[in-house]
Amino acid sequence: MGLQLPPVVACSAWVLARLGQTSEALNRLREGEELVERYAEKGLVGNLGRTYYALGRACLLLGLLDDARRLADRAIESSSHQPGYAAHVQHLFGDISSHPDRFEPKTSEARYRQALALAEPRGMRPLVAHCHLGPAKLYRRTGRLELAREHLTTATTMYRETEMPFWLAQAEAERADFG
Repeated sequence: MGLQLPPVVACSAWVLARLGQTSEALNRLREGEELVERYAEKGLVGNLGRTYYALGRACLLLGLLDDARRLADRAIESSSHQPGYAAHVQHLFGDISSHPDRFEPKTSEARYRQALALAEPRGMRPLVAHCHLGPAKLYRRTGRLELAREHLTTATTMYRETEMPFWLAQAEAERADFG
């Protein structure tokens, strides 16, 4: 399995965190961090950006915001020549900055814009949709309701067009919260 082991373990941490299996997610998270460091020390870097990104996503879901930011920083450093991965990482930074325990609306808005600017010209439609859902939630929390509705409409349309039922349900639930 070689170079694929760190990203596989990192993605499993992310999935387990998404499923709410906190203990197992934390185990995979720590294992993933150890693996990526061990491989990096040996010069077997593979795609560190993707691995750090997945670990950062897991940390965000687990509420480990400092770790999520640290891993996002490592992901962006490792993705400097890969704008597609950088787009995902900028979106992660936007989500970290919009977390209720670390609410930085201006930073979050800027990161979502950076992610969108990288994702749109590359045709990364699922990420573009996420780059609209994040700001929709952000603008709703900051009272900018018209902007929130615009972004939510775009996200909902894109999730429907790209046949992403899980995310479509998330966007529709957000819309229902508007009343």
